[in-house]
Amino acid sequence: MPRLKKEHLINWFKEGEKKREDWKIGTEHEKFVFHLNNLERVGYFGKSGVSELLNNLAKENKWEKILEKNNTIALKDETGASISLEPGGQLELSGSPLDNLHQTCRETGRHLKIMKKAMNKLGLSMIGLGYDPKWSRSKQNWMPKGRYEIMKNFMPKVGQLGLDMMLRTCTIQVNLDYLNEQDMVQKFQTSLALQSIATAIFANSPFIEGKESGYLSSRAMVWTDTDPNRTGVPEIVFNESFGYEEWLDYVLKVPMYFVYREGEYIDVSGRSFLDFMDGKLEGFEGQFPSLKDWEDHVTVAFPEVRLKQYLEMRGADGGPWNIICALPALWVGLLYDNEAQLEAYDLAKPFMNAQLLEEGRISAAKYGLNGKLGSKKIIDIAEEMIRISSLGLQRRNKLDERGVDERQFLDPLYNIIRNKKTGSEILLEKFNGIWKKNIDKVFIDNAF
Repeated sequence: MPRLKKEHLINWFKEGEKKREDWKIGTEHEKFVFHLNNLERVGYFGKSGVSELLNNLAKENKWEKILEKNNTIALKDETGASISLEPGGQLELSGSPLDNLHQTCRETGRHLKIMKKAMNKLGLSMIGLGYDPKWSRSKQNWMPKGRYEIMKNFMPKVGQLGLDMMLRTCTIQVNLDYLNEQDMVQKFQTSLALQSIATAIFANSPFIEGKESGYLSSRAMVWTDTDPNRTGVPEIVFNESFGYEEWLDYVLKVPMYFVYREGEYIDVSGRSFLDFMDGKLEGFEGQFPSLKDWEDHVTVAFPEVRLKQYLEMRGADGGPWNIICALPALWVGLLYDNEAQLEAYDLAKPFMNAQLLEEGRISAAKYGLNGKLGSKKIIDIAEEMIRISSLGLQRRNKLDERGVDERQFLDPLYNIIRNKKTGSEILLEKFNGIWKKNIDKVFIDNAF
């Protein structure tokens, strides 16, 4: 096997390039799972635990089990979609790469139907929020994955809130393709500059431990104190020379977490992948990484937008069913139509500054649509984003069996803008009104 050189890794990004007609939509969404009888988050082992849930799902649906040390840690279905485990037992659906948003929404609906049936049998339910509304960090259950054990030990060394990010947050994410390096750069710059606007629109986590947190997106707030070396807004993305090579240099500087060998995660946290490429990684002297080691390493960078062999939009809170379909709709409309992409780039251009965007992230997390990005009101930028996206989806002209195009999936976002109320503000109204500050009501009212 040839030693990995930078040109191999640049080619790896190039291999992600796809013709426009082959572009797909991959949607991921995480949910909190809880026991109906006491509202506690579900642990892995024991009666009605995550292990029993996953094994039942595998048996009933004939899905393939992914094991780690004989523990079921993920499932794969016949379409290529997978259900995987986040550190605190949050369940994530990583959807199949699909052609249009109608398929995406059908996939989500099918997933929720199957999950509800399996959970009902075990006295469980699940909820889509950006942050656990009730339970403290000490009340969370760690999942038995070696990767998470390493992160758990390393996170407190580099930030105050990394463990909360792991245990107490949920997100919705969409993964999108690019045509070539130039197209990737434009999409990356546009989506990174507008990511805090998505954070504001999808804000849905105003509670921590049963009280108002002071933020409309507690999830986004947690990400601001997780690990500065691998999160936030990489300023290199806005360089004139930005492309695969500069992104590669950024990822190579991100400290490692682990090396995976023969079913074991070996802790190399804080060490350098560049040293590994030079055969100088402490504990692995004289050994060199494989392409699989590189693919593992790319997953330990957590910026607001991430390039693998596709672009990942990472700025949104977890949310209810209709919001799961709205997030990919927003970005597909902006980035999968030529005209919309150019318009979105022009909208984003004044904000292509890392310092300004870091301030915007905090403003969006705290104030939602009432926040500011530079001198502009977030709600005004959000309105323009949705308008451009809607026209992009109209021009895509992907129709369902009723002859309705993909714009229907933006409806929840129009409601948010029209009413000037995010999911968080609706939750806060209920909390301070009919719920009489009883946080338990959120599990009953907002369960899937």
